[in-house]
Order: sequence, then structure tokens, then C-alpha cells
Amino acid sequence: MRQQKINFEALNKALIPNLNGLLHEWLPGGVMLGHEYTALNPTRVDRSLGSFRINIQTGRWGDFATGDRGGDVISLYAYLNRLSQYDAAKELNRMVGITR
Repeated sequence: MRQQKINFEALNKALIPNLNGLLHEWLPGGVMLGHEYTALNPTRVDRSLGSFRINIQTGRWGDFATGDRGGDVISLYAYLNRLSQYDAAKELNRMVGITR
């Protein structure tokens, strides 16, 4: 079975304009602080806002309590859903209507 070729850079660029809305869907209850969306990290027991942040202009994200971090929206989606980068990109491609 041949893997679908994915343009990760183009996908990330397509996701950035909608990132604020996506974050409200993926991480409900978060708040905007400047250019960062701050939310509870659903991958661990997280009781207070502050350490898990996503820059809505770049997609860079990090959990400063654990050291987990990534440089784009695809890596965030992969992290939140425990997917590989490739599988996350495939799902996100379908979400934004790039592929079926």
C-alpha cells in the first residue's frame, strides 16, 4: 500500500488562519493570553491553566510542566490524539478539505 504524499508546510499554513477555532474545539475551556491559547493539557492530570500554551500565529506549542513541545499544528494534533505525524496530517488534510 502506497502512502499518500503530504505537503506538511502547506497544511500547516492552511491551518493557521483557523487555529483559534480549532483550539477551542480541541481544548475547550482555554483562554487567549496575547497570541497564546492557554488550556489544560488533556494528556495528563492538569488542574490549572498556565503551563500548556499554543501560539496561534505560528502553531508552536509547549507544556512547560512536562517539557513536551512542538513546532506546528500537525505536531499538536498528533500529540493530543496520540497519532504519528503522518496520521495526524492525513486527518487534518481531510478536516480542511485538501483530501478525502
